[in-house]
Amino acid sequence: MERNLTCNTCGCLMDCGEVYYIEDIPLCRECFNNRTAECECCGRRIWREDNAGDNFSYLCQSCYNSYYSTCDHCGIVVHQDDLYSDEDGDYSYCHDCWVEINRYQIIHDYSYKPDPIFYGNKDRFMGVELEIDQGGCDKHTAKTLLDLANQKEPLIYIKTDGSLDNGFEIVTHPMTLDYHQNYMPWEALCRKALSLGYYSHKTGTSGLHVHVNRNSFGNTKLEQEDVISRILHFVETFWNEMLCFSRRTESQMNRWAARYGRKETPKQTLYHAKNNALGRYACVNLTNRNTIEFRMFRGTLKYNTIIATLQMVDEICSVAVSMSDSEMDKLSWSSFVSKISYPELIAYLKERNLYINDPVECEEEY
Repeated sequence: MERNLTCNTCGCLMDCGEVYYIEDIPLCRECFNNRTAECECCGRRIWREDNAGDNFSYLCQSCYNSYYSTCDHCGIVVHQDDLYSDEDGDYSYCHDCWVEINRYQIIHDYSYKPDPIFYGNKDRFMGVELEIDQGGCDKHTAKTLLDLANQKEPLIYIKTDGSLDNGFEIVTHPMTLDYHQNYMPWEALCRKALSLGYYSHKTGTSGLHVHVNRNSFGNTKLEQEDVISRILHFVETFWNEMLCFSRRTESQMNRWAARYGRKETPKQTLYHAKNNALGRYACVNLTNRNTIEFRMFRGTLKYNTIIATLQMVDEICSVAVSMSDSEMDKLSWSSFVSKISYPELIAYLKERNLYINDPVECEEEY
């Protein structure tokens, strides 16, 4: 057996037990460590000079071609799942560059997602996406709304939305219900948007979506999913009531917020939902890592309806947290609404003939 070899790089003699190979080329330990590296994706050993990654990551060319790309702004290598593209798809960016490039834009691309700013002191936060239409996708009107809402701190941002004919989407940072009710200037925003020619309910294209943070449902994934299963079970059990509450038609719901279908138990309902092919176009969207999204509600520029919708989401989450599966299964609609104390929600339920007493006259939705 050969007793020693020569390092192909530095020429030193090596005992056979100290030889390291790359592509059948013998190297000493020092040259092996200094001249080669392990691909962070597949684990294959590569020459450092052939690194298809950057100064922070070593990648073989095959893995780079299959799974990675380069930020067109700063030049770092980014996994394709973490890339952000401009509206035309011509340029790709890492998260930090994407946020920086879009920081001072008035109307952001639909894929824009800044680091969230949390407002309020409780555990449950709600982020709202309100679509408004027919008033134009114009940066001057958008700036008017931004200046109104963000006088003291950045409460909202505005994005394009391909489902709208001539409008955009107003997105809030995550806020507690109390913050939405007492500090977020929803009433002034609604009045200003109407004065600028926007509508939401009347367009037929606009939705009002509410995100709720998953970690408000429990400390572990199992605890969170137990609560989410009861949320889904509530929505499916009271589908007719929720359809009436949403102000959507059945066909609109099927297009943008379809139901999963009720099963015998909450856990079975959740299992069925997870194995459904609806994606994000579901009554309660489960595809986001950190939130669930209530997508059922038709858009509106009526202040009381926005607040009542947020209160309704809060009530559904609260009963799902506090009740067991068997208690949820026995819950009736009349029992649920009888415990509601929010005046805005009670008024809205009466307007929709969903309360335990007679309906009342209501103002027009916009």
